[in-house]
Amino acid sequence: MAVDINTYHLIQQALQPTHTTLVAVSKTKPIEDILTLYRLGQRDFGENYVQELMEKQPQLPTDIRWHFIGHLQKNKVKYIAPFVHLIHSVDSLTLLAEINKHAQKNNRKIDCLLEVFIANETTKFGLNDEELFEIMSVINDNADYQYIQIRGLMGMASFTNDEKQIQKEFQYLHQLYETCQIQFPYFTQFNILSMGMSSDYRLAIANGSNMVRIGSLLFGARS
Repeated sequence: MAVDINTYHLIQQALQPTHTTLVAVSKTKPIEDILTLYRLGQRDFGENYVQELMEKQPQLPTDIRWHFIGHLQKNKVKYIAPFVHLIHSVDSLTLLAEINKHAQKNNRKIDCLLEVFIANETTKFGLNDEELFEIMSVINDNADYQYIQIRGLMGMASFTNDEKQIQKEFQYLHQLYETCQIQFPYFTQFNILSMGMSSDYRLAIANGSNMVRIGSLLFGARS
């Protein structure tokens, strides 16, 4: 399936009133499909795999903002540190320390989201409340982490048709997001709540999301 241009325009129209950022999830999709959306003005693209991102990034325009949204291993941070725009999937302090180290080596500050576990599924990753607040406290009190910037939270809802369950999970993450803003005013750019994908992005926006990650609606099923 080629890029669904009509759907892209409909999604952009739906997001515009709320100033929600669309991250087009281009994992497994060819360069040509990414360029189709790029020519329409899309600049934020998300990838799940470091190797695939490494292959695509040099072949595409330099003003693309690359979002890494998959589970990130510490030994692969060095490969994306020179250019990644936002890492959505930070789920440990040790990973943050590794990102900070490679950001310093590249003389840049890397924006990160802390991933929170909100789903009713053991296969998903993320921090619980206690771990989240502990990491926020450590970063808040430690000047060594000057090469990273905590920009907000990310979460993935359960894969279910039960909209009440999904809404409950989104509301929970939104509440955590607002609590962090109040308790940690030191993070002056803590303003991103990344939740919602192809199947539930409208529900996510209704419950406070300001960044959605959409792949299959735009590009078709994963190869």
